[in-house]
Amino acid sequence: MASDNYVLTSLNAEKSRALASVLFPSEEWIPTETNIWIAKSRLSQKKREPEKWEREMAQARILTSRGRVAYFLPEKVIQWESGKQCADLVLDGEIVEMKMVSGSRVTLGGQFRYGYKQGSLLLENCTVTKKHSVFIWLLSDLSIGSVKAKIAGELKNRHDEGSFICFFEKTRKLYSWTYEELRSIIGT
Repeated sequence: MASDNYVLTSLNAEKSRALASVLFPSEEWIPTETNIWIAKSRLSQKKREPEKWEREMAQARILTSRGRVAYFLPEKVIQWESGKQCADLVLDGEIVEMKMVSGSRVTLGGQFRYGYKQGSLLLENCTVTKKHSVFIWLLSDLSIGSVKAKIAGELKNRHDEGSFICFFEKTRKLYSWTYEELRSIIGT
């Protein structure tokens, strides 16, 4: 069993590095913790924005402590979208934007939409993959059913591939649903 996990983690590391290197071919990747690599150009954030750095590392640890592999991407502003940044990382060979959410279902929906857009913007010129996902660390006390229904509604008329990954702070449980699974809830 342990060797299976090692093989899967190694495969995830290869997929993540390959995609990160295609997206940012001139970037250098620095290992920082087990299963976490950071784009060298992003390391300045550690000193410039220490609170944001710690929040994003804590989010990544939730995922990597479960055997996933994360490559933090450079903080790249999308040229044609004033002030918008691209997704945070590549996780197991898939583009992922991370958000921390407290508040209502409306807030959850808004943050999901924003994260979804950040991931899709990065893929506009990418030929390697069309999958992008959103990870939300949910601080609010919303039920699993309520969260799934809200995200399913946000996916209406969107046809991208990917997953919604949600860590429920109240229960300390991590769930993941494909966009296709969630869209099937509302029949789209």
